[in-house]
Formats: sequence, C-alpha cells, structure tokens
Amino acid sequence: MKNLLTIAFIFLIHLCNAQKVYLTKVEKTNENTDKFLYKINEEIKDATYLGEIEVQGFSNEDTEIYALIYKKAKEIGANTFSFKPFEGIDGSPQSFNPANYRLALYYLPKEKLVNQSGNLYLFASSEKDQTISINKKDYVITPRSYLTIKTVPGEIYTISTKKLLGSTIKIQPKENNLNQYLQISALKVKSDDTGVGGLNLKSGDIIGLEKSYAEFLSTIYNKEKQSH
Repeated sequence: MKNLLTIAFIFLIHLCNAQKVYLTKVEKTNENTDKFLYKINEEIKDATYLGEIEVQGFSNEDTEIYALIYKKAKEIGANTFSFKPFEGIDGSPQSFNPANYRLALYYLPKEKLVNQSGNLYLFASSEKDQTISINKKDYVITPRSYLTIKTVPGEIYTISTKKLLGSTIKIQPKENNLNQYLQISALKVKSDDTGVGGLNLKSGDIIGLEKSYAEFLSTIYNKEKQSH
C-alpha cells in the first residue's frame, strides 16, 4: 500500500510538471509537404501567417517537446515559426519564459528563406555546465544555453569535450557552408525516434543536430556572449 501511494505521488508530481503544447489559434491552413520547420526573422514580411502554438509548463525533454510542436505545426501546414512574446499590462513585450511561451506559425516558400552560413552553433545539455575546447581555447557553456563561433572557410576547427574518453571532432567549413549545429552532452543521449529529425551524427558526447531542431533550441535556450 505504501509503495502504491509513493508511485501515485510521483505520478502526480510528474503530471503537474508536464509540459503541454496547444494549437491556440488557427488563422488559415496551408497544403505543403515540407518536412522542415525553420525559425525566421526578417523573412516574416514574405510569410503567410497561419496560427499560434502555446507551450505551458517546463520540461528538460526538449526533443519530445519539439516533436509535439512539429506535429501541431504540420497540422496546419506550417514550415516556419518565430517567437511571439506575451505582452505585459503596459503592452510591452515580456521576456522569454521557458515555462510558458508562444510561437507564431507561418508558411514561407523555401526559395524565400535567407541562407544562413558561416557559423558554428554549440548547445549545452540541459543538465550542467559543459567545458569544451575549440582549437585549444576553452569555453564553458552553461545549462540550456549556446554559443556561436564565426568560422573561416578552409580553417580546421578541432572541438573536444576535454574529458577522459571524451569526444574530439574536426570541422573544416567551406566557402558559403551552411551553419553547423552541435550539442555537447555529458550524459547518454537518447536517439530521436519521433521521425521528425531531432538528433543525428552522434559521436560520443558530441551530437550533430538537424537544422529545424537546432533552431528550436536557439529559441528556448540562452545565447552566451560571443567570445571568439
């Protein structure tokens, strides 16, 4: 009986902390077969507004939340999104709250996307600080944050997690190479099995991220100060 009560209590705590994803507004729907869901900024002027998603509650399971957001977005044919701040009492935009935020959904023809190139994005895991070395220079990325490195075409970048049995990879960007996205994790990372392309190119504790998922993380994670 005591064990049953304990299990029920844990379940209730989990339920209360669960993150929910709601399609709160549908302006219109769009038919398309695009598999991507990219973040847009200046391209919004050319995009068709479709609706809004609201995320309520906090969770560290970013791949699962992204899968839910992706599914809701595809229900109305969205292929792009942007962060839409809530407004305060005075009408001013509120800062990002990881426990409650809103995304606007759009459709944008692929040819109107702005090419993003020349940057390396490095995301920390959600658990603890990550120390990495890039060309023998150390960086510390705090939990749920990321940094960007402006890369030089042709230069070799050696990235190491600086741990015994940790991973080391080399990247050599070419001219006009698209942005590259990596996540540094001290923990065993579960592969994405949602079918929407969350994690790939796993190399020990350095994981290559698919662009759509990485751009979602860059929306909900904090950006570290540029230091290189």
